[in-house]
Amino acid sequence: MDLMVQYGLILIAAILPMIASSKVTSAYNKNAKVQASCNLTGKEVARKILDKNGLQNVTISEISGNLTDHYDPTKKHINLSSSIFEDTSISSISVAAHECGHAIQDKESYSFLKFRSSLVPVVNFTSRIATIFLAIGLFSQISGLFTLGILLLCGGLLFQLVTLPVEFDASRRAKIQLQELGLVTKKDMNGTKEVLNAAALTYVAGFLSTALQIFRLILINRNRN
Repeated sequence: MDLMVQYGLILIAAILPMIASSKVTSAYNKNAKVQASCNLTGKEVARKILDKNGLQNVTISEISGNLTDHYDPTKKHINLSSSIFEDTSISSISVAAHECGHAIQDKESYSFLKFRSSLVPVVNFTSRIATIFLAIGLFSQISGLFTLGILLLCGGLLFQLVTLPVEFDASRRAKIQLQELGLVTKKDMNGTKEVLNAAALTYVAGFLSTALQIFRLILINRNRN
């Protein structure tokens, strides 16, 4: 029975991110074809939001890739992918506003963002050595090492858990900023919500997928003891 459960967990953990990614792509592509009423590019919308919130020090630049957009709190810099940077669609202004939401969080010292940032170096280290401990523990039959590997993976799970409120809050702030600046109509906002809500699903799916993988490792460890 445990073997069937393990296979089931592997399948679910693999499928969840695929479903979430598909929903994001679908929502993004659909609203990328819809012109925003404000007729502004992602870069222009981001600049308006940042300036409104006293964040003239935050810079914006274009980067390659698709949906590679992110805010760098150490450099106070927003990176927007080419399709977001130059386009005037609902998808473009929504994603740009979301990244501005992170910049506003940084300015206001949003607790979850600060906590997540503090976890980055720890998680980068633990995620690298967790695999080593798991492999050594598995082949050497040393249960303690395998258990330690599982515990180290939990650091990454904690990071993903903390990421959830950070991302949801950034999207909430994005919607508020777009409305307060009069950059969206009611019809635009429907598309904005669709894009941002779909993106949030990827973080939820990622967290659940990692949790299922860890649970599978716990089952393996239990069966070995």
